[in-house]
Amino acid sequence: MAAAETPLEVFKRANAAALRAIAHRADIEVAYAADQALLAGNQARLPLPSRQLPESERNQVRGEADAIALKLRHTDTRKHARRMPAGEVARAVYDAVEQARVEALGSKRMPGVAGNLAAALEERYHRQGYERVAERDESTLAEVVRLLTREKLTGDLPPASARKVVELWRQVIGEKLTEDLAALARSVNDQEAYARAARKLIEDLELESADETANEGDPDQDQAGQQDEQADSDKQSRGGEDTEAGAYQLAEGEPTGDASEDGAERPAEASDDEMMPGGGDSDTATPGNRLRPDLRGRNDPDIPQYQAYTVQYDEVVQAAALCDAEELDRLRQMLDQQLSHLQAVVARLANRLQRRLLAKQNRAWEFNLEEGILDTARLSRVVVNPTTPLSFKRERDTEFRDTVVTLLIDNSGSMRGRPITIAAMSADILARTLERCGVKVEILGFTTRMWKGGQSREKWIAAGKPPNPGRLNDLRHIVYKPADSPWRRARKSLGLMLREGILKENIDGEALLWAHDRLLARTEERRILMVISDGAPVDDSTLSVNPGNYLERHLRDVIHYIEQRSPVELIAIGIGHDVTRYYRKAVTIVDAEQLGGAMMDKLAEMFDEEPKETAPVGRPKKRKAH
Repeated sequence: MAAAETPLEVFKRANAAALRAIAHRADIEVAYAADQALLAGNQARLPLPSRQLPESERNQVRGEADAIALKLRHTDTRKHARRMPAGEVARAVYDAVEQARVEALGSKRMPGVAGNLAAALEERYHRQGYERVAERDESTLAEVVRLLTREKLTGDLPPASARKVVELWRQVIGEKLTEDLAALARSVNDQEAYARAARKLIEDLELESADETANEGDPDQDQAGQQDEQADSDKQSRGGEDTEAGAYQLAEGEPTGDASEDGAERPAEASDDEMMPGGGDSDTATPGNRLRPDLRGRNDPDIPQYQAYTVQYDEVVQAAALCDAEELDRLRQMLDQQLSHLQAVVARLANRLQRRLLAKQNRAWEFNLEEGILDTARLSRVVVNPTTPLSFKRERDTEFRDTVVTLLIDNSGSMRGRPITIAAMSADILARTLERCGVKVEILGFTTRMWKGGQSREKWIAAGKPPNPGRLNDLRHIVYKPADSPWRRARKSLGLMLREGILKENIDGEALLWAHDRLLARTEERRILMVISDGAPVDDSTLSVNPGNYLERHLRDVIHYIEQRSPVELIAIGIGHDVTRYYRKAVTIVDAEQLGGAMMDKLAEMFDEEPKETAPVGRPKKRKAH
């Protein structure tokens, strides 16, 4: 006789059925995990509620499911992609405004859905810590615009946890958006007209210029002569594929890219033909897209040397300083929940690497020596025959050298969701395993403090926008675990990677130099640097006023220096992105789930190889412009 279903199983099954019914899609696969909600293709993932099923959690999960269902039902992804803006913040606002539209349509027709959506939003903003936000930050702009649009379309006030943030922004953008919000309300039932109004709103927010929106044209003209161009633009901006529902991630208030099969959003990457000279229209290349530039002539004197406009606002910060202790405990619990489902895999990977390392550390002894450590195992010979001399032994030197490993993890917005969760879990596993083997581990992350430049860009604008300013964003380099700190002291800090709002832009070259210099200061004989990333360096603020390959060229120079002239051994793992075109020792994985195994395998290979013997000379220099 089959066991009766638990209330939790009944709820999960009923909620999945409701999602399919609202979406009018019977092919949607629904799964539950201790993670944020997301949609990729026809696969939806929802947060796993607790066994007790309190009402607040039930309403939250229903709201997350309803939001995904309404997105599937009311959004034509081709129309949505056709008018997708270029900048990351602009894309985030565009997606947020569209989500407000579909949720308004569902709320007006189904009062129960309206209540569920409100509960999900309240929990989302509470989890992101919006109550504690004291100043405007571009990472919150998209969500504020979404809530203002929701208020205009439905009359519902923002959730209590987000009202403070909304009011901070309303003082600045409220009057500016009055006409735009009215236009959105008039066209809520027409996605094409609504998208045009959304682009006008983005232009009024000065997230993109009128020149960029000029390509939109009149809809009739688009249909008559620009359909092919729009189709190509759709493919380029959406990763070369048209998924049926695109990618929607509920737990994010920041810019979105494309969705991979595992639900991780990544910016689009152009084809090789488009990237080579003559292979595409250069006017369509947008600064900030992850292109593979033509690097011929990279040493020409007219190419500006890499520099930072100012380093005044850069920071190197301990992870624990970026959020309060209570939130850090909650984030660590989330990470532990993820790890609990992988105990078997964790144990297998850790034991395999530990065996490989310990095999190189086996002690070897020399016996029957005249001096050294007294060999007590041979004392019986002296008892039998007192004239027998004492026997000594001495441990041989092992080939395994004193080693330190640095994990440098990309904390950019495209790592949101499953990739950053897997990266945090893998770093945790690796730190524990290597610590048991006597190998010190440092865990670092790199991102920026703000979207679209922050204070560095403001200073540049105030100075009159001098040409070729160089890097125009405020760096944030995060120390999750120092090499000399044991894992038990740093374990809570690793949970910070799961915090919403931490992940922004990625400037890889300077991050690589920072991690490399920290390793050079170490006293260990062997130093290994492992980079985990999902794409090329991207910072819209920098690339909008510098050559399109500015950051990528600097990254290549840094990698070449480390690989050829530094004693630090460099390896890289790319998640869904070909990093072998940058790094000599690298592996690319398609699924984030493969990350743990790839990290173990690459490190095991490194320990099997002879250490690199080079002297550091001629490192690439970074100049400060002002």
